[in-house]
Amino acid sequence: RQRDPAPPLHPESRLWVSGTSTVRAFQCQAGAFDAKIESTGADAVAAVLAGEKAVTTIEVTVPAEKLACRNGTMNEHMRKALKAKEFPTVVFRAASYDLTPTNESVGVTLNGTLTLGGVEKPITVNAQAKPGADGMLIVSGTREVRMTEFGLKPPTLMLGTMKVDEKITVGFEVVLKN
Repeated sequence: RQRDPAPPLHPESRLWVSGTSTVRAFQCQAGAFDAKIESTGADAVAAVLAGEKAVTTIEVTVPAEKLACRNGTMNEHMRKALKAKEFPTVVFRAASYDLTPTNESVGVTLNGTLTLGGVEKPITVNAQAKPGADGMLIVSGTREVRMTEFGLKPPTLMLGTMKVDEKITVGFEVVLKN
């Protein structure tokens, strides 16, 4: 089996982290991230939409320093909570996946590992794959993560009067083109 290079990650791809605190909700955008995706054939987009497991490798890497929360203080606290200096990347690697075609999209269940703050844990992520313009494939979903499961302490600000909830939601919309 030959491994074709990944369909390129389209610039419209987005990844974000959202959560709540005792003061307000927040959202941090990943200013950059990389997806290593390999497939068995040239037209992986059509194959996945047809329910075929054409993708052989899925690995997403996010530089923790590139998370931008639209607030300098929150950026600093979130990066500290994620131990960004010691562990500069957050990595999701899929070990296996299942596809469930429906009328307009394909349900994707990804089983793999998430490495956050230097701790690796098994994780299942549910997503939807659907066709986009010009032969693109849009894969999107969200997954709630408890920071404490990875040994991370949620940020506190203003002498502890603002506490971030340990549950954060990671959302993604990855746009791929053959």
